[in-house]
Amino acid sequence: MSLVTVQLGQCGNQIGREVFNAICSDVHGTHGLCSKKENESYHDACKERFFIEAESGVPVARAVLVDMEPKVISQTLSIAAKSGYWKYDDHSHFCQKQGSGNNWANGYTVHGPRHKEAIMNLVQKEAEKCDRLGGFFTIMSMAGGTGSGLGAFVTQCLRDDFPSSFILNHVIWPYGTGEVIVQNYNSVLTLSHLYQSSDALLVHENDVIHKICAQLMHMKQISFKDVNQVIAHQLGSVFQPTYTAEDGLHYSRNPLGDLMETLVPHPEFKMLGLRNIPQMPENSLAYSTFSWPGLIKHLRQMLIANAKMEEGIDWQVQPPHPGSSVPSSHSTNKLPHFNTSIANLVILRGKDTHSADLGSFRDPSLYTSWLNPQDAFSAWKTPRAFNKYEKSASLVSNSQFLLKPLDNVVRKAWNMFASKAYVHQYTKYGIEEEDFLDSFTALEQVISSYTTL
Repeated sequence: MSLVTVQLGQCGNQIGREVFNAICSDVHGTHGLCSKKENESYHDACKERFFIEAESGVPVARAVLVDMEPKVISQTLSIAAKSGYWKYDDHSHFCQKQGSGNNWANGYTVHGPRHKEAIMNLVQKEAEKCDRLGGFFTIMSMAGGTGSGLGAFVTQCLRDDFPSSFILNHVIWPYGTGEVIVQNYNSVLTLSHLYQSSDALLVHENDVIHKICAQLMHMKQISFKDVNQVIAHQLGSVFQPTYTAEDGLHYSRNPLGDLMETLVPHPEFKMLGLRNIPQMPENSLAYSTFSWPGLIKHLRQMLIANAKMEEGIDWQVQPPHPGSSVPSSHSTNKLPHFNTSIANLVILRGKDTHSADLGSFRDPSLYTSWLNPQDAFSAWKTPRAFNKYEKSASLVSNSQFLLKPLDNVVRKAWNMFASKAYVHQYTKYGIEEEDFLDSFTALEQVISSYTTL
């Protein structure tokens, strides 16, 4: 099945381009460990998922690009075409001459309704090019106006027009020390609206990726492109083809459907986090060796200690002992900082994946009590290495990983709202105080649900 990617705003378009670059780089890489047949099968599955075969022979990304300013889209189209490996369709983009001024309300109530028909026509055309539509993958940020406000509006339209298709929103969480003065308002409004329309939200935090660039990739001057390339590598590690069944005969046909079935057992819990190891500068790869036991041990501890990268993991954090008298619903009495999961998916790529023992992820004490541990954990594997890493492991987790950042954003937004700061900037575009209150209520319910796992 094919995915249609919808790139929204400056951030969404730049990350989307890097994702397609990472996918093409992986497909065109040399993978001597795999048979010719294996490589061809992988190549075909990837093409079906992300690209349309053009007459010129250059694959065309299944994507719609949307921004309210033309500069980023024209750059994105140009850089993709120059790669020679792939390109965007010349007619699958929409832009205007005026941005949203970092105002969610402007994107949601003005640009959205005004340009709905033009944007959704582009989406419809892209969907019709799919033999079988697997769903929509939207890429957007929360801090600004277009990605967040227009992104929330377009997601709502996707749900209305394609009620039976899967929608996964990839959301960039803003830096803690702000890029935009009203970023917490924009974030609260975005998340509360996406929670109604989307099947799941896959979150990357800018602060975390920045730290990975500095501490793991050893970058001195970190640009947005560097940050976006790390995010793209992590997304590629999940969305490139894998075998979801033990027999390893057929690559998964519907990545979004498989993700939802594996990770989102209840509509109250839609927040997904992503960790990927190892991550290091390319020039260090030749001198590094990794074993599956080592990678899996680190990945499990990153999960339970809520560490976002393999450096600085707290190895003291352990799951509560089975049979302990502490009721699972009283998370405040659990061992400090233990990150309870609803569901986890581990994806292994590379040499000897069949020998990797993932039993430690099946430990019932990692999971909430209301779900059968057998249903809470899944593993996908492929013997094909990913982007020059001989062995790599990714973890997509529906857990309490986002509780602290979410609580911080809601608290900061509430403090501003209590003093009515900047509220008039939103009311002039038709977003009333009542709308803010509804959004706060919705997110406080999400926080409460995850807290009581």
